Amino acid sequence: MKIREIYELAIARGMENDPRGLEAVQKYLSAKKKKYEELKEEEKQEYDTDRLVNPYDDTRVLVGDPEREVRRALVGIDMEVGEVLLADRLGEKGRPVDLIISHHPEGKAMAALYQVMHLQEDVLARFGVPINVAEGIMASRIGEVKRGLLPLNHNRAVDAARILGLALMSVHTAADNLVATFLQKIMDEKKPETLGDVLKLLKEQPEYKEAVKYNAGPTIVVGSKERRAGRIMVDMTGGTSGSEDAYAKLSQAGVGTLLVMHMGEKHRKEAEKNHINVIIAGHMASDSLGMNLFLDELESRGVEIIPCAGLLRFNRKA
Repeated sequence: MKIREIYELAIARGMENDPRGLEAVQKYLSAKKKKYEELKEEEKQEYDTDRLVNPYDDTRVLVGDPEREVRRALVGIDMEVGEVLLADRLGEKGRPVDLIISHHPEGKAMAALYQVMHLQEDVLARFGVPINVAEGIMASRIGEVKRGLLPLNHNRAVDAARILGLALMSVHTAADNLVATFLQKIMDEKKPETLGDVLKLLKEQPEYKEAVKYNAGPTIVVGSKERRAGRIMVDMTGGTSGSEDAYAKLSQAGVGTLLVMHMGEKHRKEAEKNHINVIIAGHMASDSLGMNLFLDELESRGVEIIPCAGLLRFNRKA
């Protein structure tokens, strides 16, 4: 596969599994195109035209020729300077790496992470929070994340890859959509009665079963195994953690349990205050599951995957 084809496949699978629905995402892209056409010429020169076909600002080819053929990819959750050097070292040892794939964004994909958080507004609306309330709740949080990203040194890994002549891309929300849809479907179909039942279902997936061995498996942080789960909301996409104000609204909307990748203490306390159970499925395990659903397709098309940097690799098509 060419790098361009891998990138296009990531976008396509992300859109197909987007919690907003494919039609809504296509409508979003149409609005972007219309807005672009109305820009002045100097504004168009500054515009990232990938936004016209890709709704995920944190999923990008960051360096490398898009037409380059990829036979072997080094893939991990966090691919930073050390992992770029690892890719170069593998080449020296006779295993040349054609593409580095990072789950967590680097470079301009990291700088624009806040853009994808608008997806969370639609996720909240899907679970019963009025869209005007969801947008209001998220506005200040999105601004907070945007300001927090400003001082970061985004391009370290990208610069290292460029100097060494290596290609690097990030696949973030596109992969997170896959795990969110995958787990939500399981919860909706199996309808686990208790939080303990939710844990059992999670551990049927190899990523979570493996994470237990590393003391990083699924954990209940609000509630107990005996507590009834009620309506389960899988919250694993949309850039990063949302607003603390969401939990009161979700409780009112009838959500009983949140199944998440990770959660800060302030968010956890707000969920507890509003009597919402919380299960942290595990960050690396959840990210691995989303990436694996994507990587399975790459392997089936002849791309060799070398997992590293926290990626728990399991192939469901093997």
